[in-house]
Amino acid sequence: MAIWSGEIKELSVLYESLSGQYPDLEKELERLIKADDENMVLLYSRRCLEVIVNDLCETELNRPRKTEPLKGIIDKLNKEEKVPSHIITSMLNLNSLSTYGTHPKEFDLKQVKPVLNNLSAIIEWYLKYKEPEAITKPQDQITEEIIEKSPEQIRKPQKRLILLSGLALVVVIVVAALFVFNIIGGEKQTEELEKSIAVRPFWNESTEQENEFFVNGMAEDIRNNLAKIADLRVLSRGSVEKYKDFQYSTIDIARALDVTYVLEGTAQRIGNQVKIHVQLILAEREDHIWETTYTEEIEDVKQVFDLQSQIAQSVAEEIKAIIKPEEKELIEKTRTTNLTAFDFYLRGSDEHTKYRLNRNDTSALNRAEEFYYLALEYDPSYAQAYLGLAGIYWNKNYWETYFTKQFLDSVLIYADIALSFDDKLAEAHSLKGDYYRQKGDTAMALEEYETALTINPNYWKAYRGAGNLYSQQGDYVRSLESLHKAVQLNRDRELPNLLRSLAWNYLFIGFPEKSIFYCEESIRLDGDSAAYLYYLAVIESVYNRNLPKTIELYKQGYSIDSTNNDILEQLANSLNLNGQYELAMEYYQKLLSRLESQKIIRYNMIHRVAYCYWKIGKSEEADDYFDLQQKHCEEAIELNRPYASNGLAYYDLAGVYAFRGEKEKAIYHLPQYNQIINRSSKPRVWFFKNDLLFDSIKDEPEFQQIVRDVEAKYQAEHERVRKWLEEQGMLQPK
Repeated sequence: MAIWSGEIKELSVLYESLSGQYPDLEKELERLIKADDENMVLLYSRRCLEVIVNDLCETELNRPRKTEPLKGIIDKLNKEEKVPSHIITSMLNLNSLSTYGTHPKEFDLKQVKPVLNNLSAIIEWYLKYKEPEAITKPQDQITEEIIEKSPEQIRKPQKRLILLSGLALVVVIVVAALFVFNIIGGEKQTEELEKSIAVRPFWNESTEQENEFFVNGMAEDIRNNLAKIADLRVLSRGSVEKYKDFQYSTIDIARALDVTYVLEGTAQRIGNQVKIHVQLILAEREDHIWETTYTEEIEDVKQVFDLQSQIAQSVAEEIKAIIKPEEKELIEKTRTTNLTAFDFYLRGSDEHTKYRLNRNDTSALNRAEEFYYLALEYDPSYAQAYLGLAGIYWNKNYWETYFTKQFLDSVLIYADIALSFDDKLAEAHSLKGDYYRQKGDTAMALEEYETALTINPNYWKAYRGAGNLYSQQGDYVRSLESLHKAVQLNRDRELPNLLRSLAWNYLFIGFPEKSIFYCEESIRLDGDSAAYLYYLAVIESVYNRNLPKTIELYKQGYSIDSTNNDILEQLANSLNLNGQYELAMEYYQKLLSRLESQKIIRYNMIHRVAYCYWKIGKSEEADDYFDLQQKHCEEAIELNRPYASNGLAYYDLAGVYAFRGEKEKAIYHLPQYNQIINRSSKPRVWFFKNDLLFDSIKDEPEFQQIVRDVEAKYQAEHERVRKWLEEQGMLQPK
């Protein structure tokens, strides 16, 4: 039993008294009560405080939520005497102590109790503040059996930390997205956000449900037309897909996506007759500022494109968004002249979207491919259908062709065919950017991403691709700029991963507090506590050099999600580094077996397995695995795969040579790695200094010089990012 179980029981009673009156607070309090780890107890205590303080910031200070650090808001509440002084003291104490749970620092477990006591006092006051009669005794006190569930019992119905469904999920996303977006970009983005819009999926009023694909396609094409306008911020299709049902209010959608306007509509198709009703809503006031109905007998596909273009331009006019001549030309473009081809393409696109939403639905991927081919039978010059096939090939053949000279070449062929018929297809340029990045041609990749964003300044995937590429090149300022932009434009299931990309970048370049903040935001959205613990483990190893704590955190993450290959690999690596070779080998063998069944190549860890085999006295197995690692490195270098173009193949190959005593070869490949990488990071410095494979050459002058170069690059880039953050008003965590 935890030493703070009594305090948890007291909070449980308060939780029961909420009875759905304050869902934001109730949500975080429920997580706190169910938490079985001291770090998570402190984390969710802090989140309860954030909910309360953010509400007070809005109601008492008349300021937008999360425009400054939590302590700053508490200080203002105190200065303006909006909160009793004893509650201010509790808030400050809780805020100060709870950071030990969210940051990888040592703390006394006894410090958890005062955090919970302070939280109880704050919540009791807050409920009286909101409504004096809000605190009521629950009809039944929570039982010992519920409070004292074991971690296994709590996890059994879930692999993730957060258990939410239905409407409750929407509430989480609404609150989280409000919190996330308001902290990204600061005051400089206010004007941009005034011209922001989400196109809600249209409601299908057709008598035949089969016409769903047509209705979805109408809404998507209108959204795509709006996205071509640089003066607008337009959310991705995936961001709005979950808001199709009318149970979600417009204002909640706008807050969740942080947009000013929402376009919604209904569509009906009976034979060739199409009827569309659309309305533009100024979300905060729920003011229907424009609406119209179109009814047309469709005889020519151009009528469909003209209708979509007309709606998009009317919406832009109402928002007072400036449409440049070249943007108008793109919006009015007719992409096919064949109505049947258009129908088949829409069907294919609809099935492809189903696959993107559920990667296990390979039948949807196959149906999408079939529909794209049917579209091309009726219009062999249909550029978007070729682009669809390029995406299909990528989805189906990535790993199967990774170590072949033809890796993804069919993607390039299909994308080039698409662009030969329509060179203003932003998605094709972005896909080519992804292709060139995978092939190691960074210059071509950046050129394609930039072209894509010139055509579609709202294409989040191009920002993500460019952001990852800039990071690989060591330009962390441009990487962070691009990734922040991607977060602004995309709120679908990829958002947690985008936030983690931001977190890793900030971690690599030496800003762990900002890094932890974005990682916490990702867990708010998907509840992936295993990923969060993985992240804390990396910080613990790199910044605090505490290997036992690192292993403990990886084990906690693995106990929550044993399917996470990254956690499994790093747990094995850490045990290996800590000299626990037999146990490390158990985890390595689990990982290798799983990767084989999943047909995934984990090309940059085989030499770690080899080292472990060598340490437990199995030299023959060690040689086999060292040989395999060398083969992977040499093939990647020959084919210029990302593993080589980012320099890591040279690093790992040098490690194999160094361990085998071939010092000259090791010293030869390390400078190549250092030149190619043209960047450094805090983890990279740490790895250089602690990699056991380099023990035989660590005293060599050449090795020492490379270490100094790596450290110098890191310090220079850290300072450059620090200045950029200062200029953006983002130096302090927000």
